[in-house]
Amino acid sequence: MRQLTALDAQFLHLESATTAAHVAGLAVLDPADGMVSRDALAELLRARLHLSPALSMRLAEVPLGLDHPYWVADPGIDVDRHLFELTLPAPGDDRQLAAAVAEIHARRLDRTRPLWEMHLIKGLRGGRVAVYTKVHHAAIDGVSGAETLAALLDLSPDGRLTPAEARPAAPPAPQRAGRAGMLVGAAVHGAAQPLRAARSVIRAAADLDVIPLAGALPGAKLIARAARAVSGDRQQRPELPGLSAPRTPFSGPISARRHLSFGSLPLKDIKQVAKAHGMSVNDVVMALCASALRAWLEERDALPAAPLIVAVPVAVRRAGAEELIGNRISAMVAPMPTNVRDPLERLHVMGAAMSRAKRRFALAPSAWPSELCSLLPAPVTSLATPAVFRLAGMAFPPVNLIVSNVPGPQFPLYLCGGRVLSYYPLSVLTDASGGLTITCFSYDGMLDFGIVACPERVDDVWSLLAHLRAALDELSDDRVGDEFRDGVGVDLVAG
Repeated sequence: MRQLTALDAQFLHLESATTAAHVAGLAVLDPADGMVSRDALAELLRARLHLSPALSMRLAEVPLGLDHPYWVADPGIDVDRHLFELTLPAPGDDRQLAAAVAEIHARRLDRTRPLWEMHLIKGLRGGRVAVYTKVHHAAIDGVSGAETLAALLDLSPDGRLTPAEARPAAPPAPQRAGRAGMLVGAAVHGAAQPLRAARSVIRAAADLDVIPLAGALPGAKLIARAARAVSGDRQQRPELPGLSAPRTPFSGPISARRHLSFGSLPLKDIKQVAKAHGMSVNDVVMALCASALRAWLEERDALPAAPLIVAVPVAVRRAGAEELIGNRISAMVAPMPTNVRDPLERLHVMGAAMSRAKRRFALAPSAWPSELCSLLPAPVTSLATPAVFRLAGMAFPPVNLIVSNVPGPQFPLYLCGGRVLSYYPLSVLTDASGGLTITCFSYDGMLDFGIVACPERVDDVWSLLAHLRAALDELSDDRVGDEFRDGVGVDLVAG
């Protein structure tokens, strides 16, 4: 039994009638002559579930919501209540697939069970199948999500369960989250809350100049320097620009509906651009997103004069760490030069902004997301979070969007004998972060994009993919043809 951290619990608290806080992935597969079936997936899950803590634990709520919930092993987990199957009507194209997945992605997970679902989707054009999997963000971040996914995949099509895996693990012993013990823990935590909050205030104040919205307030840099001096931190940090998010069509409160699009770009072309301009692949990805957003906003005569403000999740968990449930993430916040007209200049301005943000993060890894989540007692946080996020979206959006780039393997993987052709990550929308999020995952020579949007905020989510392709063509030395893969090319997250 392990208690959720304040950050983990925040992902539970931010859920509302319009917000579902799970991260997901859409894998498109060659079904290998029908080997990828519901029965095969069920057998795989039963055999390997014990390898993925995030899939085998459920929540135990503290009475009256007086403290953060606990994770407890669920010895009676029933795979059939988490595994679903549907078939698309003909012709089974990508837009039909996106519409079906968007409907599933909009639905919140049942908190009385382990917080995940898997959906097998048949009827895709070309005989392909898709597997959509979602897991609550309270349970995983980018690193633990990758570990969870890896437990289900094989390196060859004839991958076989090891003898230990072939026999489902013995169900874990029931864990009793005693009400009395929970209440005692809540009392202890409540008594320590003022001291914990004071420490969090000092630590968060030290990063005040990098916190969205707060960093744009007069005196933010002075307060941050003073807080660091009080804590004995004398290390010099790169100065960051103001972080005030301009209004865009996708800024503001969201509805409960979701639209999504997915597609891929050749990773080799992105690497060529990065090498030619002496920057990282991630810098080029951010510049492509800036160009695509600029084009999309220009089409609607809605391009702000100021740069957009983007949040980039950063994993602070070491790969292979023993604890594979919960979040170990932070975030970098940077201006995105959508206001720069020339594409090459835009690329270099984006690269410089990301370099400055990365230098700042490397010198002093920011923990402000966790510290802000620790400021208030658990009962207050659970009640206040949805309202605070809604108010922020209406009045002062802290960022314009979240963009996440998750590195993946550059070799093929297999699920139940079927080759994974593409893997599109899909992330969370909130009132505070706005009605659009872009996540990408590098896999087997391609960069697979998953774009999630609120249709009341983004009227055409598919055109963003065309703008990404055009942005890469602008920057490529060698012009290439349209390499979007029909259902095979054009996102876990957070960090």
